Amino acid sequence: MDIYNRLTLAIDFDGTIVEDAYPKIGKPRLFAFETLQKLQQDGHRLILWTYRNGVKLQEAVEFCKKNGIEFYAVNNSFPEEKFDYTKSRKINADLFIDDRNIGGILGWGEVYQMLTNEEPNMKNTRKKGFFGLFQK
Repeated sequence: MDIYNRLTLAIDFDGTIVEDAYPKIGKPRLFAFETLQKLQQDGHRLILWTYRNGVKLQEAVEFCKKNGIEFYAVNNSFPEEKFDYTKSRKINADLFIDDRNIGGILGWGEVYQMLTNEEPNMKNTRKKGFFGLFQK
């Protein structure tokens, strides 16, 4: 993927990556971490964009790290950005993935398909699991 096709994706945590159980951490949504890993492999930048802050934010970051995802930035447009975390503001991203959008959150396979314009390959998905969708 060339740098002109790389997207910066702001991704919510509660209800999007995991089932909504705030202030606890819910169960991972089906294929969430697999899709996020594939998006990173494809060269996209992932930003964790969440209401969480302080200890609850650190718990979410650590949970994602344990599941194979380290974000480009967390509640920032870029890693070096410094600002007052007590004030809410929009970050700079190409797309926002959030369960609170109109129509709710799609399945993670659909999210990947929309971002890549690739049709999932439904053949042999039972044998190959989630990544069977991405094989040509």
